[in-house]
Amino acid sequence: MALTPGSRLGSYQITGPLGAGGMGEVYRARDSKLGREVAIKVLPDAFAKDIGRLTRFRREAQFLATLNHPNIAAIYGIEESGDSLGLVLELIEGEDLGARLRRGAIPVAEAMGIARQIALALGEAHDKGIVHRDLKPANVKVTPDGKVKVLDFGLARACAANPDLVPSADAPSSATTQASPLTEEGLVHGTPAYMSPEQARGAVVDQRSDVWAFGCVLFEMLTG
Repeated sequence: MALTPGSRLGSYQITGPLGAGGMGEVYRARDSKLGREVAIKVLPDAFAKDIGRLTRFRREAQFLATLNHPNIAAIYGIEESGDSLGLVLELIEGEDLGARLRRGAIPVAEAMGIARQIALALGEAHDKGIVHRDLKPANVKVTPDGKVKVLDFGLARACAANPDLVPSADAPSSATTQASPLTEEGLVHGTPAYMSPEQARGAVVDQRSDVWAFGCVLFEMLTG
């Protein structure tokens, strides 16, 4: 659902666009009940009625609700109005790491500080049995005061090693991975430049694929 400045989704008034990608369109909005600025993520119009995309969208909300960490952007809730569905998210000021890297390599001390915070965010997700599957600079925000926030769990999945930690349609029911329509083996999800070999082959992935992507991001920070 495309939103425009001045339009509303439930109690939220849209004030402008923040970004768009294959997994969603994000808008800045004002919470009229609590008087705070938030980010609203909605599905692109082309996928607004796609059952698989809607299931994945709701699953992202479940994953984010499971996570509570200062380096992961928080979710405040789901807003539904008519046929419209939006995730109400913490609004993170600042630029994404991709924009920062377009200016060149990051000094070692600064890069290590960013990398440490990304690692802490991944550690929280992995401890809860969640694999991000799309860690890349565009999904990392750095606030003006240097706080790092990992964003966009739209491709995340529950790890077979911890099937009971996350209530989700994607979580397998036993230690043996069971394919679902959202995570069927052989399908490739993610961003090619940051994919581990097993992810690029469409094989079942676990936390190690995020570690590979983390290494790619760290290398890019240090070398430009």
